[in-house]
Amino acid sequence: MKLKLIAIIALLSGALMYSQNSEVDSLDELTPEMGKNIIKTNVTAYAFRNINLTYERVINKKFSVSATYTFIPKGKVPYVESFLKGEDLGDIKHIDMSYNSFTLEPRIYLNKRGFGRGFYLAPYYRFSKIDLSNYRYEFTTEIVVGGVPFEQKIPVDMSGNISANSFGLMIGNQWILGAKQNWVIDFSIIGGHYGFSNGDLVASSKGLKLSPQEQADLQEELNKLDVPLVKIHATANENGATAKLDGPWAGLRFGLSVGYRF
Repeated sequence: MKLKLIAIIALLSGALMYSQNSEVDSLDELTPEMGKNIIKTNVTAYAFRNINLTYERVINKKFSVSATYTFIPKGKVPYVESFLKGEDLGDIKHIDMSYNSFTLEPRIYLNKRGFGRGFYLAPYYRFSKIDLSNYRYEFTTEIVVGGVPFEQKIPVDMSGNISANSFGLMIGNQWILGAKQNWVIDFSIIGGHYGFSNGDLVASSKGLKLSPQEQADLQEELNKLDVPLVKIHATANENGATAKLDGPWAGLRFGLSVGYRF
């Protein structure tokens, strides 16, 4: 799968570079008068319900600044069944999520043509927030009936949010096309970011009053949840529990955007 993805990216990059090189000589140089503003959207992200819009302002031949807002409306986790199967999937398939992010990105164009065109390096900052709901979690407690201990599972409904601040670097290539040089194709080849996250979870017993032993069992299970690299600090009460989350945050960026320059 990885080899196929690399091959597709290479072919697409080659095709777009050929298109750029085959333009007439009169398009070899851009000037600031041709437009310093670019509006575009990452069309590949829509496959993940990711609605997004980017505004880029060309400062001079070598530099520009862009801001991107992305939004995934509330719904099931996109393509979760493609990555998890069987017991690993569990109740995750029922979780509702929404996502927002804001990315601030200065760009450095490295070729001679510039003015928002060509190969670029882009360090960036991103703020992200995920809201989760509709997660039914069952914790195990012990009850004694007639002197005989039994294990019992008690359901709680979990919801919460996680926010993150991260910094990264992206490389890509942007083309200005058309007779009036006002159509834009932006190929974000690869980018990665790293930072830190924190969040809050609430586990509700939905009116069922938990005993002290049940509270202790719920708190212990939440603290031991197997979430990679994330620390969980839970506090239980008779109505459920609250939990604080913190840990590292990382992600990748890539995609193909189309837009208009004016």
